Amino acid sequence: MSKVERLFDSPGPHPNGMQATEDGLWIIDQHSNEVHLVSFDGEVKKAFDTDSDRGSGITDTGDTLWLSSTYSCEILSIKPENGETINRYETPGSGETGAHGLEWRDNKLWVAVPPTATIYQVDVEDDFKVIHTIPAPDDRPHGLAWVDDDLWCIETNHRAIYRLNPEDGSKLGKIDIPEPHPEPHGMTYWDGYFWYCDAHSTAVCRVPLS
Repeated sequence: MSKVERLFDSPGPHPNGMQATEDGLWIIDQHSNEVHLVSFDGEVKKAFDTDSDRGSGITDTGDTLWLSSTYSCEILSIKPENGETINRYETPGSGETGAHGLEWRDNKLWVAVPPTATIYQVDVEDDFKVIHTIPAPDDRPHGLAWVDDDLWCIETNHRAIYRLNPEDGSKLGKIDIPEPHPEPHGMTYWDGYFWYCDAHSTAVCRVPLS
């Protein structure tokens, strides 16, 4: 059984997206639409409002934050200093709702979209053009993370983090997060651990890769 550690509670009431950086964890809240930067022990270092509508994903390019504005079916680029919106883009594959997990790799954005159960690779410098797609593990994909050349994706209904082949989406392995541990939603990877948040309980947890 996976060793799941509950570390602290998110500062927002419904955390649903996470991204680890050297400065700490970015967390987006789907109720308040606030973004918090917290230390790896939960101390709030920064907080600001955003234009996201029930946001469920966040990633960091180094100079820009990207948010999935799930109920407006948009992807927002924002300033990490104050949350000001830079640009808005239509979410690929959106339906009644839009994207959840986001991840940045090699100057491209990866987007997990539950309505189509698909993960999209997008070139943000070419009119937000979709350049590659793979199937998600099922129809409720949330957080995304890269570990070396493998893409990992939370499937919340399965309570599992799947290791995927980014070329075709085939499942190469998984880490189960069984009850009664907090349910996995937003997710990121840092220093040998997957960190995840539960939008229901506000818990921030981590589970080792191996």
